[in-house]
Amino acid sequence: MYREILLPTDGGPASEAAVSQAVDLAELSDARLHTLYVVDTSAYPSLDAGAETVMGALREEGQLALDEVSETAEAAGVDVVSEIVSGTPHRRILDYAEANEIDLIVMGTHGRTGLDRYLLGSVTERIVRSAEMPVLTVRAEDE
Repeated sequence: MYREILLPTDGGPASEAAVSQAVDLAELSDARLHTLYVVDTSAYPSLDAGAETVMGALREEGQLALDEVSETAEAAGVDVVSEIVSGTPHRRILDYAEANEIDLIVMGTHGRTGLDRYLLGSVTERIVRSAEMPVLTVRAEDE
């Protein structure tokens, strides 16, 4: 069914909701799970002084998120590969998916609608609209 599954994560509740789905699918398919954290450099375009400190903190946050996913995957006997990259999230996710011959992308979503979605944009929505492979979206549980 699937050989390579990608789970982009930002460590937030929407991403956490997608973890169990991605791990279960990888386990059932005997697939490798790729976890990816993108340090969003477009969110901090004007950082001068302290840029290295901020980027370092974001990378540390990313590593913690990837470690959590890896622990869950390894406990289920799933082979996992993790990577942290920098750039514009939707572009880096799509580039990674193409470069690693990903069969399925599993992503969390906040389930925003209307004006919230329009104003905030959505990495998940951009991936759904642009990816050449299937994308499974998992809605975060209500807070």
